[in-house]
Amino acid sequence: MEKILVSACLLGSRVRYDGGAKRVDDRLLERWREEGRLVSFCPEVSGGLPVPRPPAEIVGSGPSADGTAVLDGTAQVVTDAGTDVTESFVRGARLALEAARRSGARLAILKEGSPSCAGHRIYDGTFSGTTTPGVGVTTALLERAGVRVFNEDELQSAAAYLEELENRRQKP
Repeated sequence: MEKILVSACLLGSRVRYDGGAKRVDDRLLERWREEGRLVSFCPEVSGGLPVPRPPAEIVGSGPSADGTAVLDGTAQVVTDAGTDVTESFVRGARLALEAARRSGARLAILKEGSPSCAGHRIYDGTFSGTTTPGVGVTTALLERAGVRVFNEDELQSAAAYLEELENRRQKP
């Protein structure tokens, strides 16, 4: 049975920077939970950051400052007070990848907009609430390792990919 790495906040864990959760109540997630497929993980907490914690955004030169640039060493993750928390974000991403590998997860459902987990849009590093195209640090590392990442609004696409993976597994 295929496992799915899931942002802990989407499953109701109060691990977000503000101490909250972003629980998604969806029949697919509930079915997958009942089937024992879900591997709950928060890369930021696992990377050593507290709850609550200051908001953080990815900063770097150029419009391509996202999680990929952080992994490449050309961008950093900083708090709104200017504290560099890059090391914690990279450590959390590595631990998320280890959790995916340990469980055999080849897909993940992660929280859009997060500097760790975003799959399409991140905040632009100005702490103004403005978003820009980009991926989070954990998403970048998982995708480099071949783990397909979806966000909470792409559950139907995740389900189709899960079916594809299981169909491949059943072929001789």
